[in-house]
Amino acid sequence: MLSIILSGHGGFASGLEQAMKQILGEQPQIVAIDFPESSSTALLTSQFEQALAMLDESEGLVFLTDLLGGTPFRVASTLAMQQPGREVITGINLQLLLEMVLEREGLSSKEFRLMALECGHRGLTSLVDELGRHRATETAEEGI
Repeated sequence: MLSIILSGHGGFASGLEQAMKQILGEQPQIVAIDFPESSSTALLTSQFEQALAMLDESEGLVFLTDLLGGTPFRVASTLAMQQPGREVITGINLQLLLEMVLEREGLSSKEFRLMALECGHRGLTSLVDELGRHRATETAEEGI
């Protein structure tokens, strides 16, 4: 099973983890690491390294971060490039996390990345778009 490290600014990672547990229950091989204002790049790097030492990377590892170019993304990227089988995905949200946690069994880190990007694109929508999609489905079902 792929291991996952969640990270983001403030309490982003622990908040996602808490919401995930509320919906899916406890999940193995997932560590959440927050990056509060009082932290530093060196401390975050150390926390990531501690998490890496705890997790089983035999099937790969994915870093899920909040913001492209932010410190959690940069630190994760540096660590990901040090070992094959590690991926970094940024801009995550709760829907993406839930779907991908449920789908990660048997996926390589690369397959996980590709599915997560697809999931992220599919998950970003609006009420107007969803109502339009619902109406289109009803019309197609009615037919002539």
